[in-house]
Amino acid sequence: MSTTSLPVPDRSPRLREALLAAAFTADGLLDLLGAPAYAALARSETVPALRATRGDAPLDTLVRLFLLQQPVPYERAAAALPLAECAEDGWVTRVGDEVRATVDVRPYSGPEGQDWYIVSDLGCAVGGAGGIGSREEGVVLGVGGASTTLAGITVRTPVASALDVGTGSGIQALHASQHASRVTATDLNPRALDFSRLTLALSGVAPAELRQGSLYEPVGTETYDLIVSNPPFVISPGARLTYRDGGMGGDDLCRTLVQQTGDRLNEGGYAHFLANWQHVEGEDWQSRLSAWVPFGCDAWIVQREVQDVTQYAELWLRDSGDHRTDPAEYAARYDAWLDEFEARKTKGVGFGWITLRKSAAAAAGNPSVVIEEWPHAVEQPLGPAVEAHFARQDYLREQDDAALLAGHFTLAAEVVQEQVGLPGAEDPEHVVLRQHRGMRRATKVDAVGAGFAGVCDGTLPAGRILDAIAQLMNEDPVLLRDRTPQAIRLLVEEGFLEPVPPAG
Repeated sequence: MSTTSLPVPDRSPRLREALLAAAFTADGLLDLLGAPAYAALARSETVPALRATRGDAPLDTLVRLFLLQQPVPYERAAAALPLAECAEDGWVTRVGDEVRATVDVRPYSGPEGQDWYIVSDLGCAVGGAGGIGSREEGVVLGVGGASTTLAGITVRTPVASALDVGTGSGIQALHASQHASRVTATDLNPRALDFSRLTLALSGVAPAELRQGSLYEPVGTETYDLIVSNPPFVISPGARLTYRDGGMGGDDLCRTLVQQTGDRLNEGGYAHFLANWQHVEGEDWQSRLSAWVPFGCDAWIVQREVQDVTQYAELWLRDSGDHRTDPAEYAARYDAWLDEFEARKTKGVGFGWITLRKSAAAAAGNPSVVIEEWPHAVEQPLGPAVEAHFARQDYLREQDDAALLAGHFTLAAEVVQEQVGLPGAEDPEHVVLRQHRGMRRATKVDAVGAGFAGVCDGTLPAGRILDAIAQLMNEDPVLLRDRTPQAIRLLVEEGFLEPVPPAG
């Protein structure tokens, strides 16, 4: 797979026109297959989709050819495609009276409903024919859960320059092309750069500047307004599979990528990464990750999941199809993973997101570094919530307690109050504020906190609201003012309260 030649993108607009004309799009697929068969594809189960594409319409043909990787009759392929051009350019090949695809082409819907296409190696698009299950060293994957997660957490403000490190099949570069004047994409694997070129061309967007090399080596000292990377973050013994294995010891690749980012970001620029990190015996994982944050950058690191070393090894052995090999070979590979973890005193592996932002405050020695665990459901896209998080950190850095009490706040949209207690009880045991957007956080508050949040509509300063609450609850207003700013600070930091900008 990794040695075959790839299509050329020169006449991809003609192919794109044919795909669109046949409704070979994300919406068209859902309409044709129906929700159950469409969902089954994400589990690498193709039988429902094969049953749904037994017709002879061009869309049936294209789904079988490019998504399910089934041979189709020559006549049907000719009715659906500019077949001579596609064969000459290398998108398909003819074998007797049948036509086969040479690459996996998956319809992909952009954030504003754009009809895009992700081009990858056969059988390596999540939702494609066979899942991944590949042990080919240079294989290039299509779109998957990690790709869409990273795209969703990325801040999408217009920028002059964006860099996609480890572009793979070009998904992040594709998204960046919508709001960056110039996009650069790098990858250690030259085959990945070819696939990225195909993805961008077939999706009808501007080409990116493609450079081969590891991490930041291809871009030298150039700087960017946005950096994104879904790197080969898997912590494994050796670098057997380029698309996933970092090739450095432990989590050194992710650490190196993050630490070197400070010198590549422009002031105010964001960097977004997916990463794995070791939980090392005798070390606090949060302290360990805080050492990754480069000077001059604020950081928000969210751990979404932790697996013990056996779960982690089994996950990635299945990913590469090793569980289907000779049992002795599988056991030997499993042993090698556990040997590696034991040597590094690794007791678990965390997975999550890392966002950096270059800021003047961080450069002045006052960075905001938030490292937390949040395994709960969130609402994607999170890009706006990420941007708002850093804006709140900027605000809180500038406010002492007196300034907080003089500030005006509003309750964030979609926040509801829940009261929990025994039926018939006069007062609830506790009150919870819950978000229904973004991170979907929940926080327990006391009666003062609930009352304060409930009346925050931006009209009165916080101190005046607390004075009124003190009078209602027969509390000393001075003591209430002294003890409440920390609670206000927390509600602002977690996005329950939003500061109101001063008038004028």
